[in-house]
Amino acid sequence: MVRHEYASYMTADSTINSPPLLQVRDLRTSFNTAEGKITAVGGVSFDVRHGETLGLVGESGCGKSVSALSIMRLVPNPPRIIESGEILFEGIDLLKISDSEMQSIRGAGIGMIFQEPMSSLNPVLTIGRQITEPLGVHLGLTGAAAENRAAELLEMVGIADSRRRLSDYPHQMSGGQRQRVMIAIALSCEPKLLIADEATTALDVTIQAQILELMKNLTTQFGTALMIITHNLGIIARYADRLNVMYAGKIRESGTAEQVYLNPGHPYTVGLLNSVPRLDRPASDRLDPIEGEIPDPANLPTGCAFRPRCRWATPGCEESEPALEQLGGRQMVACFESASVSDSVEIAHQ
Repeated sequence: MVRHEYASYMTADSTINSPPLLQVRDLRTSFNTAEGKITAVGGVSFDVRHGETLGLVGESGCGKSVSALSIMRLVPNPPRIIESGEILFEGIDLLKISDSEMQSIRGAGIGMIFQEPMSSLNPVLTIGRQITEPLGVHLGLTGAAAENRAAELLEMVGIADSRRRLSDYPHQMSGGQRQRVMIAIALSCEPKLLIADEATTALDVTIQAQILELMKNLTTQFGTALMIITHNLGIIARYADRLNVMYAGKIRESGTAEQVYLNPGHPYTVGLLNSVPRLDRPASDRLDPIEGEIPDPANLPTGCAFRPRCRWATPGCEESEPALEQLGGRQMVACFESASVSDSVEIAHQ
């Protein structure tokens, strides 16, 4: 197998020879706690290319949200420590620029939709005020021009009677409407990258589908790259071009959605897929959950972090941690037994 230093591949589109929009290299984010230093992101590397949709999946606590917040430089410091790495956005290292320069990139260059709109929106400011603020900061729009643009954005995200709703407060809207407002704010300055961090978790299933379709359509319309952070594999299967599977602060598998779903090479990916109910299986079939619990980040096991929960583990898995290596095509896996895992999945499919 050919060893690679980062999870990346060239998309088969017009941007194939252009540099990635976002390049994350060996990002390590830790926190100082009463129990000592805890590493939340332990050397993550990936690319996001212009116009593509990248999925970041894994259990709660695997480092997905901390990775995104590190990109946006929104993790409080202290207790956060970014120990090493680069976050290159259009060639600019976001970890080396000033706070004022970073503020100019948030919203205009990179937009973010947070998980819970009720806690992300300011309860004492009107919806109109919260939408027009980034318009004034980044685009210089004020007064009637800003208000007209805010109303257009609300219409774009499917909120009726948009001009009247500008005077509403967040508590006067439903959960789905508040999330639409968050999308309007995130897209208000037409950023080149949109990060959606568990953007539909707090919504019911029908509203989830509407919000996801809305995000996908709007990013296609504006040519915006989309990074979806979720634990829902169904969302990734439908909307992502490519995905990274995270566990214990690191990427364990990377590839196109089709590659990873049809031929998973990491035991953790297999476990995630087996934990999802399938309509093509008899109703009497039992789910096959992943045994054990996610490891304590303050006391990770030696070698491979997934080893205590892995049915393919060997003595060698305890000695060292596997690096991401090419499994086939553009798919990469960090597992010493990836060939055996892949063969087992192929037999099961037959």
